[in-house]
Amino acid sequence: MTENDPTSLASAPAAGAAEAADSAQPADPIAAAGASDSAQAAGSLAAADSAEPAGSGGSADIENGIVEALKTVYDPEIPVNIYELGLIYDLAVEPGGKAVIKMTLTSPACPVAGSLPGEVKDKVEGVPGVTEADVEVVWDPVWNPSMMSEAARLQLGMF
Repeated sequence: MTENDPTSLASAPAAGAAEAADSAQPADPIAAAGASDSAQAAGSLAAADSAEPAGSGGSADIENGIVEALKTVYDPEIPVNIYELGLIYDLAVEPGGKAVIKMTLTSPACPVAGSLPGEVKDKVEGVPGVTEADVEVVWDPVWNPSMMSEAARLQLGMF
């Protein structure tokens, strides 16, 4: 981006604000992201049942465990986890512990298109309370960088 680039003028105040905020945050912007930022990145994730007490092993605890597991899966071409990238479109836990996940990839030509959904399935099935994981790759809506969390955009220098 250059000073003469019209997009830099529009983003200049935001970039300054991000730099100011960055000085008050830990070095890892992904770790510094709030829960609301992560929820925004995930698009239309199913709402957790807030009536369940923490640690009860209910669907809210299972969903939180799944989200944490998803944050350990990375697109090999982008140094940000798939959850913060906004590749997870929907997450639901059915009675009995079956996790149903709709996800996308950054591109249909993604070199890990054949292996990434399997990695997601394996990680999710390792979460306590999950009995099975059904991972479906969808292409609608088409992924774009605006689906990333603010923390992911900061980490990639996209503000």
